[in-house]
Parts: sequence; structure tokens; C-alpha cells
Amino acid sequence: MRALAFAWRSLARRRGRTMLGILGIAAAGALMFDMLLLSRGLLVSVREMLDSIGFDVRVLASEGLPQSRVPLEHALDAARALASLPEVAAAVPFRIGEAEAAVGGDRPPSIAVFAIGSTTNRIWTIVDGHDLPEGDEPSVVVNDRLAKRLHASPGDGIQVRGRCTAGPSILPPVTVRIAGVASFPFESGAQLTMATRFAVLDRLCERPPGEADLIMVASRPESGPDAAVDAIRKARPDLYAFSNDEVIERFEAVGFSYFRQISAALSIVTVSFGVVLITVLLTVGVNQRLGEIAALRAIGFSRRRVAVDVLWESILLVGIGGAVALPLGLALSMWLDAILRSLPGVPATLHFFVFEPRALWLHAALLAAVAVGAALYPMWLVARLPIAATLRREFVS
Repeated sequence: MRALAFAWRSLARRRGRTMLGILGIAAAGALMFDMLLLSRGLLVSVREMLDSIGFDVRVLASEGLPQSRVPLEHALDAARALASLPEVAAAVPFRIGEAEAAVGGDRPPSIAVFAIGSTTNRIWTIVDGHDLPEGDEPSVVVNDRLAKRLHASPGDGIQVRGRCTAGPSILPPVTVRIAGVASFPFESGAQLTMATRFAVLDRLCERPPGEADLIMVASRPESGPDAAVDAIRKARPDLYAFSNDEVIERFEAVGFSYFRQISAALSIVTVSFGVVLITVLLTVGVNQRLGEIAALRAIGFSRRRVAVDVLWESILLVGIGGAVALPLGLALSMWLDAILRSLPGVPATLHFFVFEPRALWLHAALLAAVAVGAALYPMWLVARLPIAATLRREFVS
């Protein structure tokens, strides 16, 4: 404690240099903290999005994750067979398409269409009106942006035309009734979204009946997703089942390594900057106090004691700067996250910077390494300082 108090008084005597060191560590620490949030933030956010819709297993016709384009034939029959397994609570086929709707003389807006092959399970939440009704009536639910763009409300009829090929569709438009307005989990901030049944999308895109892009499966709580995946693979070896954990692992290996590499590179740069900055400040301070340090050695301070004083100075500088870096880094991460989320096609609920306790502990560990690494050279200087020669030189000067 005496060494800590002595180091604090030494820093307080050099306020300008001390503030420079604290501000430098705060800036570097804030950037390093943001890189730690970015390194796993996207994975954590995607995992939360996958879990939020209530399905923990995906069944595809091929092994092509993250995105499979191979159609799954006879999906309705396959879903009924999977739903009968003891480990499965629900199996719902999904299909993704594209359509357009005329709005006066304007250019027809592009609409993302989700078709569902179930009457009970949904991935959207109704905010106005009603859900898709039973029966053969061609009805849809739309998101709020599409309802405003079409100047329509629940109960109104609209005409939509499929856009399922590169060229213009030759199929006639289909008149559908808006049953309700809903929010969708994966839509971007500007996306126009519509959900309907398979029969409507079949008429829009003229695809084979019963064909789907994937089957979403909800496992029973007492079984879990891993048991459901094993049961599906045994019952239907021609299909490919993946739990949310496996999807995240493949995303991490294929699509998210870029963010980890950026995070690692910038973290190394910021740690190096912090070490160099504190080393320079401590070395300059030691060189300016060589006479004082020699005098302390002469009156009985040991080599270990003067070296520990320098180490405490480094710990104080890095510790205070690191504490300032946390709120600064959080504010910076929210600003950067808002910029990235505004990019076209990014889901509105997706985040790039996500706080995890492990990021805080890793941040503290890296700062501790900076404090120790920066103090090594100044500690070596004071430990090998020749007492008599230094006092003589100070007296003569």
C-alpha cells in the first residue's frame, strides 16, 4: 500500500503527462473494447434471432448452409412425417419468393413473400387485423411499411404479380385480401414483406405444388434440438437437419471469420499502442527523476521497491484509462452499430456489437497485460541504476 500511495503522488506531481497517458489508454481501450464486442456480437445476435422464432432445427434438401437453394420436394408430406416423431413438437415448411404490386403510376415495389405450410405455427406477430384465415381464400399478411406504401389496411384487396424469374412474369396478377398487418423477425429496415399460404405463392410463381425451401422444426423441450436432429436423420436420411448450434457454427466458419480477423487485428494494434504509449511516458518520467530515484536508493529503498513503484504507476495509468474506456467504448459501439444496421438488407433486429461478460473480462486481462508490459523497460532502468554515479552526475549538473 505504501508503494501504491507513493506511485499516486508521483503521478499527481506530473498532471499533464498523467492526463495524456490516461486519455491515450482511454481511446485505445475504447477501440479495443468495441473490437471485443464485434468479434462475437454478430454471432450472438443471429443466435438470438434464430431462437426468437420458436424453431430450433432446420431441415434442407442439401447440405448447403448457410443458404441452400435446392428445393425440397413433397415438403408438406415430409413435414407431416417429421411432426409425428416423438422428439418433434412441430414441423412447418417454408418457401421464399418475390412479388410486385402496382401503386398508381409508380414503379411496382418489390415485395419479399414468405409462404407457410401450416395453419398454426407462425414466425410473424400480428399487430393489426387478423392472421391468415382457414380455407382457400387468397389472403396475406403484410408488414407496416408495405401497408403504408399501398395505402391499404386489413380487409382491403390488392393485386400482386410474381417475380420469380429474371424476366417479366407472364402469369396474370392475383387479387389477394389483406387479413392483417404483422411484424417479421428477419426483415430489414426498408424491406416490404408479405406472408401467405403455399397455394397463393404457387399461383404467383407457378412452382410445383408442395415444394418448399426448408422445413422449420421445433423440438420438444424434454428432448431438445440434438435429439430431434438425430431422430430426423434416422427417419429421413435423404434430408439434412441442422440445429441452431450447428447453423451458428457453420456461419462462424463461413461468413463471420471476417469480423473475427478485423477484431483480432485492431485489438493487437490497440494493445501495441497502449504498451508503447505507457512505456514512453514512464521512461521519460524515470529519466527525469534519476537523481530522485538514486537518492531514494541511497537512503534505503531496495531495487525491488523502486521497481514496484514504477509498476504501480503503470497500473494506475492503465487502470484509470481502462475505466474511462468502458463508457466511451459503449457509446462508440452504439454509434457504429447504428451505422452498420442502416446498410441495405440488414435485418432491423440484428446487432453487430453485443455486450457479453466475457468481453469485459477479456478487456481487463488485455489491459493488465498492457500495464505489465509497459512497465518492464522502466523497471529495468531503475533496477540497474548506479547510485553513486547518478548522484555525482546530478550534483555536478
